[in-house]
Amino acid sequence: MNLDDSGKLKRRLGFGVNLNSDEDRRRLAEVINAKLWFRGQPIVGEESEFALLKTSKHLLANLQEKNRLLAEYHCPADARIQAFLERYLAGCGCDIPRLPTSALQLEHHGLARTLSLPPDKDSYTSEYLDSYRIEQGVLHNPRSDRRTTKGVFHIVEGGLPIPDDKIEVPKAVFASLLGQALCPPQSIMEIPFTSSQEERARLFVSLLLRPEVMPRVEGVCEERSLETRFFAPGSLVANLDFVESIFGNAGDPYLTENDAALDPFHWTGHTGCVVLAPHLVSIGKKELGLPHVSEATDRQKRDGMCWESADERYNDGGGFKLACRDASGVMVTLIADNYFGYCKKEVKTQISFSANLLGNTEEEHAGGAIAFSSYDLGEDFQLSAYVKEVD
Repeated sequence: MNLDDSGKLKRRLGFGVNLNSDEDRRRLAEVINAKLWFRGQPIVGEESEFALLKTSKHLLANLQEKNRLLAEYHCPADARIQAFLERYLAGCGCDIPRLPTSALQLEHHGLARTLSLPPDKDSYTSEYLDSYRIEQGVLHNPRSDRRTTKGVFHIVEGGLPIPDDKIEVPKAVFASLLGQALCPPQSIMEIPFTSSQEERARLFVSLLLRPEVMPRVEGVCEERSLETRFFAPGSLVANLDFVESIFGNAGDPYLTENDAALDPFHWTGHTGCVVLAPHLVSIGKKELGLPHVSEATDRQKRDGMCWESADERYNDGGGFKLACRDASGVMVTLIADNYFGYCKKEVKTQISFSANLLGNTEEEHAGGAIAFSSYDLGEDFQLSAYVKEVD
């Protein structure tokens, strides 16, 4: 993010968008309805109530047809992630999942927050969170409001070395979990914005971030950032509202101006992807293809990557983060929890991953900075303030 470009900075951080203003909320509601309409999803209210739908229907119909023709097309960032998955999972003897191509793009700051509540109500309740409209904006209360580190961090085999305190996961198991993550139950695909009516939109939502890895230093180096894509079932759009409030919104990933590869001087060359999938905690170990304890290695037994009873659930039914990454600089993470902090922490993890591969920079982390005390010793010194007067 170029801090010298105040207009771009304000747009990414959402300055100038007042979501407590009826005018701004109605404007964003019109944009959302247009996005839903040309995706063939139910809109909120009647078409006749929205000027954008009435006056631009022929343009939206054109977009709808183009959307149908490009149903299998990935934006540049997603294409890089998909190519990584196909390369990494080749030869593991399983179907390689494909990233969604029909996700609702949150290319404008404030869309996620507007989508997180129905326009005619001040609250939304689901299996995973409660959201409330308040004077200051919105209050999201997720089911998981605290984190634990025990047994949470899982890493796929075959990439960079895996620390001994992390859980090693077979490639085929990751492929199966990713496939399940991208085919969630319809109940969690529901967009909260449409929840107060009978016909409800059900979609993935996605977000593009460009978190800074190397800041610009005049005369020394240019600012460089990585690209990170978030995908979440519709009912978890509040998580993306939280993330964009911290890291900003990098715009529409389908536009060439937002293609990191076309600006290599300001891109680290690294790409991240995060898929939210809290429903994965209900999947069984046997279903995923993990071995029986009698056929497991010592590490698999230690990490719980095997089963004794056929009804055992993966990670004992607890939340987890599963990362797949290698030295090419692509990192795909599944988060089987809707704790907001995991989303923020995952972006910081990917910044650290990118910094380590890039070199000459380091991700600042709480407790990880080296600090030295400094003192202001002044600028003018003299032995004494006394001056002897002489004739």
